[in-house]
Amino acid sequence: MTDPAVERDAAEAESAFSHPPVAPDATASYGDHPDQVVDFYAPRGAGSGPAPLVALLHGGAWRAPYDRAHVTPLADFLARRGFAVASIEYRRGSSVPHQGADGPVAGRWPETFDDVAAAMDALPRLAAAALPQADVRRTVLTGHSAGGHLALWAAARHVLPAGSPWRLPEAPELRGVVALAPIADFVVAEQLGVCGGASEQLLGGPAHFTGRLPHADPAALLPTGIATTIVHGREDIVVPPKVSESYVSAAARAGEMVGLTLLPGLGHFPLIDPSADACAVVAEELAQLAW
Repeated sequence: MTDPAVERDAAEAESAFSHPPVAPDATASYGDHPDQVVDFYAPRGAGSGPAPLVALLHGGAWRAPYDRAHVTPLADFLARRGFAVASIEYRRGSSVPHQGADGPVAGRWPETFDDVAAAMDALPRLAAAALPQADVRRTVLTGHSAGGHLALWAAARHVLPAGSPWRLPEAPELRGVVALAPIADFVVAEQLGVCGGASEQLLGGPAHFTGRLPHADPAALLPTGIATTIVHGREDIVVPPKVSESYVSAAARAGEMVGLTLLPGLGHFPLIDPSADACAVVAEELAQLAW
């Protein structure tokens, strides 16, 4: 007998990935590697003034087959809601299995983190040149799944351990973070087997997992002092809500309140599906921080 949860997840994924890619209005490079690029989408709203900038980090378990193409419909949806959008690409894992993995390995250490840090540092300059409608003083960071992890991490660079190459001397200039079904607590994610051990692979395998957690795990990088909201499908079987709930609890223990919106009857993919009502919830959460 087919599991109804698996059937629902497959149907939601099919819907989310059914939309044709939407070409950006401009693309800029933040490095020499082909994956070190940012796509910009101009706001399509009625207003003529500067628009808040949404920095978008795609998911896909940090694995090579999943690039930013699958979130271009979301970027276009947000642009039609009046946001300027910067969709950030970054280096992901190997395209072929190795080290005993069952599929493409998740992420590259340290390149995945190098790229997100470099892209965020370059974003104000790149946006000013490529998308003059964008108000970089009102930047909100968002990301889905593995991209949700990267969004939380990028907002926490000022609390990275001393000596980290990605550490910022002070908090980044962000209005806030809206993390969508993020892999927000690596320890819990590994306990639950999220994405086939992707978190462990991202950190270089079991020999490095514990030692690199303080440099990579959002649950270890608290408090940030930056307004943070998580949106998660209550029925998510890809990244179970327990992962976000654990992050929210860790934040509370650190003296910080993180908002958590659990959407009933929904799984992992409606959050990035413009045809799903959940996307309107995401846009509203972004608007609450941006405007």
